[in-house]
Amino acid sequence: MSERTHSDVANTAPIKPARGRYFPYIAGTIVTLVVAGVAFQLFRAEPGAAQTRDAATAGTARVGGATPADEIVARVNNEPVSYEQVARECFERYGAEVLDNIINRRIIEQECDRAGVQITQAEIDQEVLNIAGKFNIDIANWYALLKSERGIDKTQYHRDVIYPMIALKKLAGKKIEVSDDDMRKAFVRDFGPRVEARMILVQGNIRQANEVWQQAMANPDDFGRLARDVSADPNTRPLGGVVPPIRRFGGNDKVEEEAFRLKVGEISPVIDVGESRYVVLKCEGHTKPITTDINEVRAQLHEQLIEEKTQEAVAKVFDTIKNRSSVVNYVSRTSTGGAQATTVAPNGQAPGRTAANPQTATR
Repeated sequence: MSERTHSDVANTAPIKPARGRYFPYIAGTIVTLVVAGVAFQLFRAEPGAAQTRDAATAGTARVGGATPADEIVARVNNEPVSYEQVARECFERYGAEVLDNIINRRIIEQECDRAGVQITQAEIDQEVLNIAGKFNIDIANWYALLKSERGIDKTQYHRDVIYPMIALKKLAGKKIEVSDDDMRKAFVRDFGPRVEARMILVQGNIRQANEVWQQAMANPDDFGRLARDVSADPNTRPLGGVVPPIRRFGGNDKVEEEAFRLKVGEISPVIDVGESRYVVLKCEGHTKPITTDINEVRAQLHEQLIEEKTQEAVAKVFDTIKNRSSVVNYVSRTSTGGAQATTVAPNGQAPGRTAANPQTATR
């Protein structure tokens, strides 16, 4: 179980790790876009002084200009393969995901138009410089790292990540403030003592959770084997329930409160973490504080809290504009904002079919 989720056990969905040792490639505030569930693979970030969307052409992507549906893109033993065939298969494989990306992009573009928000190339360049600087990497090597680790070039990075991030930060608008209480909690969270523990996650009902707890209490020394046998958490189950040391203010108040009550070798009561999920902990030790003087890390903490609060503000503003947008998705047959979903697009065709070739493109 990751550091992010060891206390917040109500959300134990695994996170895909980065392929290289440097990534988080989306550093700092860019993480917001992941938290908000926003994918921007096709976001258009046009160079120049004003990079807001032109309503007539936004969202279009062409290779070599307009491509007729019947254009031949390959021949196999003189048998043609059309652009339409390739497009159709791409749509069938990736269409739903790409469409979601385009919808999210369009929502932000429209809100920028409404609010008069513009992004300049200078702002994009400066944001990249700031992010690379946090890793002590020069710009050239940062772009090279993006290419090797994530397979995206400079243009894609600007368009897909930096532009929407800046747009959402501007739309969020408010100045970020950090209170003394924020600093205190962050100091305890990041530098204070932690509880070394094993965890069993039960997904079901309280009766099932109590049965597991009784088994654990009957044989405390066998807690690790029991976790491997019955825990519902796929990340910690193979490890015998071992979780990263639990810290205060890390996510789930109930789990933290019970964890810090335990002495070494003790087993917690059943902890209800919501959504029919229950946790049983066994304390295996306590760590010492990394430092007890907040002044040693005050500047670092303040910068980190600015980042975290910016992430929260950006996620909130995206949720707000998305929730008030009227969206009809003919592929997923879903709608938001009071719009009525349907399986038929306005042109009278089913999603993914074109006038040039309404039949399936595979032979």
